[in-house]
Amino acid sequence: MLILISPSKTLNFEKPITGLSTQPEFVKEASRLIKPLRKLKIDQLMELMDISPKLARLNQERYYLWQPEFAGKATARQAIFAFRGNVYTGLDADTLSPADIEAAQQQLRILSGLYGVLRPLDLIRPYRLEMGIDLEVGKCSNLYEFWQKKITSKIRLDLDQIGSNMVINLASVEYYKVIDPKKLKARIVTPEFREAKEGTYKMISFFAKEARGMMTRFILQNGINSEEQLHAFDSDGYCYNGRISIPGRPVFTRG
Repeated sequence: MLILISPSKTLNFEKPITGLSTQPEFVKEASRLIKPLRKLKIDQLMELMDISPKLARLNQERYYLWQPEFAGKATARQAIFAFRGNVYTGLDADTLSPADIEAAQQQLRILSGLYGVLRPLDLIRPYRLEMGIDLEVGKCSNLYEFWQKKITSKIRLDLDQIGSNMVINLASVEYYKVIDPKKLKARIVTPEFREAKEGTYKMISFFAKEARGMMTRFILQNGINSEEQLHAFDSDGYCYNGRISIPGRPVFTRG
């Protein structure tokens, strides 16, 4: 199976690169996206990304400094260690074994507004570019149009290479929308994580994001290869709730 997760806005490039690293597949495409971003002024970035002046200035500098090459590996880090949001708190990549990281390199894909698709050990530079942003590039009016065919084809190719036809979708709705399920022609399983609240089970974004990371870790460490095996997931108090699950959408609850 192939696991899909989202990137995060929170980054950590302070620690030096250690261990193996690989090159992103779509660096040329990323270079195309950087060009229009470099032309944007602070107020334009603020409006496009709905961010503060401080964040706009930070990212304007990032776009200016961004380079496709990784000579010397300065200001670059493997994606799985560079992203530091809630999903990555749950994944806790720093404590994964070398065997787990190797499994992740084969089975885990990170969807990205700038890089398209990343393997865990692909080197990236600091950036912020969410998939839902309406950035015009050539004839494409947004990133979904720019990336859909490329990302869908790449995921299909990766499935063929690992000999699987199952995708575990642990990405957010914003990022998963870039996939064309009909052309992917794969079985897609989308786990849900809910909390007991006011007599029912509700999805709370903060906790769901961490749970997606924990589920990713669970799959990698336990060699999970079927939807049924996912039901054994019990990290941090979650358990499979067969009463409200349906095929392709297993629900895990706690509380």
